[in-house]
Amino acid sequence: MLPWAIVALWVAALAIAGPLAGKLADVQQNRAVDYLPTSADSTQVAKVQDALPGGESTDLVLVYHRDSGLTAADRALADRQTAEVASGHTLAAPPRAVPSKDGTTLMYPVSTTEPGQDDEARTAFVDDVRETVRGGDGLAAEVGGPGALTVDAQKVYGSLGGPLLYTTVAVVAVLLILIYRSPLLWLVPLVVAGVADALSMGVVHGLNRGFDVTVTGQSSAVMTILVFGAGTDYALLLVSRYREELTRAERPHEAMAAALRGCGPAVLASSGTVAAGLLCLLAADLSSSRGMGPIAAVGVLCALLAMLTLLPAVLVLLGRRVFWPLVPVYGSEPRRRRSLFAAMGGSAGRRPVAVLVTGGALLGALSLGVLNLPGDLKQEDSFTTEPDSVVAMATLADAYPGRSSRPVTVTTPTERAAETLAKARATEGVAAERGRSGGGWTELSVTTSAAPESAGEKATVLALRERLPGSHVGGPTAQQMDLETAGSRDLKVVVPLVLLSVLLVLIALLRSLVAPLLLVAAVVAVWGASLGIGGLLFEPLLGLKGTDPGLPLLSFVFLVALGVDYGIFLMHRVREEARRGAEPTEAALTALRTTGGVIASAGLVLAATFVVLTNMPLAALVEMGFVIAVGVLLDTFLVRTYLVTSASVALQRRIWWPGALSRTPGASAPRAPELVKAP
Repeated sequence: MLPWAIVALWVAALAIAGPLAGKLADVQQNRAVDYLPTSADSTQVAKVQDALPGGESTDLVLVYHRDSGLTAADRALADRQTAEVASGHTLAAPPRAVPSKDGTTLMYPVSTTEPGQDDEARTAFVDDVRETVRGGDGLAAEVGGPGALTVDAQKVYGSLGGPLLYTTVAVVAVLLILIYRSPLLWLVPLVVAGVADALSMGVVHGLNRGFDVTVTGQSSAVMTILVFGAGTDYALLLVSRYREELTRAERPHEAMAAALRGCGPAVLASSGTVAAGLLCLLAADLSSSRGMGPIAAVGVLCALLAMLTLLPAVLVLLGRRVFWPLVPVYGSEPRRRRSLFAAMGGSAGRRPVAVLVTGGALLGALSLGVLNLPGDLKQEDSFTTEPDSVVAMATLADAYPGRSSRPVTVTTPTERAAETLAKARATEGVAAERGRSGGGWTELSVTTSAAPESAGEKATVLALRERLPGSHVGGPTAQQMDLETAGSRDLKVVVPLVLLSVLLVLIALLRSLVAPLLLVAAVVAVWGASLGIGGLLFEPLLGLKGTDPGLPLLSFVFLVALGVDYGIFLMHRVREEARRGAEPTEAALTALRTTGGVIASAGLVLAATFVVLTNMPLAALVEMGFVIAVGVLLDTFLVRTYLVTSASVALQRRIWWPGALSRTPGASAPRAPELVKAP
């Protein structure tokens, strides 16, 4: 009756969470300013703009371009179309043509508060303008500007859910079929992971409504990847142990109880370590990173809950036949196969110091690739396929090299508006005009002579912030600068917290200081090597023109948390072997031989799920997916297999210092059941 009761509880939970899960996309915040700290100068500008009459403005640039030079007919067409835009919408001012010096381009800056803060209304406005602004016969007509970039980004994030889910499911399904070699078994953990994903989305929607947790398209995508990746890992461990126990127990529920006793503690410890590491992101200043922490932790914990309750219940109800055609028979001996990991462990065991030094040198050399990482990612380079807004910005950059097409926005107390305007105009390379006023604040629109997000424009933003105390300076370039500043600060604050929290969990679990330090050092080395490989391949192979400011921090948190996850499975088994009386070398090689297969399978699945992100149309997701997938593979097949095993052999009992195992042979503890076996 218990399995049926568990299934019934999950059905009830899904009935509650399902409708909320469907609304998660509605609460996503994907504007650049939504990623920023609430205290950032550009965030304050956005808040003031929201409170001004009409709310947030939508700023566009209508671009007409002909390589051979605009004709009189081109100019007449542009005037007619921009007049049609003005007649159909309430604009801040009539569109005025700004011709390029070479005569190839016309741009018409357009600003309106018509959509206000309504994302759907803003999208409808931009789409309507794009329907009106059309070229042809060699004349290119594009709609760019901050408003168009925002709408294009929101469309991309809004389109991620379906393709991301379907691709992830397909990848995990293929790998599970290859691992289990069963026409039915692979489907069970996949369906359970889908249930966990729906539950996690419902919980995150509740966190957003109840605690105002920032939900972005990036955090939602990563949560789905974690649910399927980590959830499948836990399923591999449980199913592997359950299959073994079915040869010892006559009834499936007895075998499952034994399997949960055997691998449950390690799964709980590993998932707890991952969640603890992710929750350290709550100390981040960036709203997107701070929201990513609890959202990703919810994904991991929902996956854990599903795999330790719903999966066992379904497997027990299906009985032994779920393993067909390789059905484990009660009383039979598990089939022994030649282990690749036994051979790999043997090579590490014969020359542990040489393997350790060589592997460490390789990781160090790869880490030098960090020096080749491309510069900070510009807003127009954040798409892997160029939408209309990015094409427009490229056209403007070529045609107007001495002028920014995206104004810097300054908000200042109204009583000081005249003084602030005069100081802004006195700043070198700046033209400024007064805009809306309301609620005690006045908006100034500042145009710089430097290209968008160039060093010159950044210097102008810094000069304005220095010259205009009491005012706030925002806009796309200022937002990017605030992202970079907050990302640098978060890296210094969150990284030590993650290392400390993970180290404390490992010390408590392994009852040692040396082994936890070894595992933490290993995952830090993997992080550096993975970023280094990214630096070598981002631009030449993937065509990425910049590095997302949040990549170093987020990749560190995920690689440390997930890497230590696998380290727990291996070192927990080494410790068990040592407690049974095995000599240090034997304990390390036995642990690798018995856990290597399932850890390799789990690593392949987790890496494959993150590889899915590299197929997404946003550079930030591509970079994160690439770095984490590479890191997981390095951790699985180099660090766990060779380096940690070699270090265990080289250090002998000293690896358990200052615990009891470092001083005396184990042998006092009864022989515990094996934690995991190769699937």
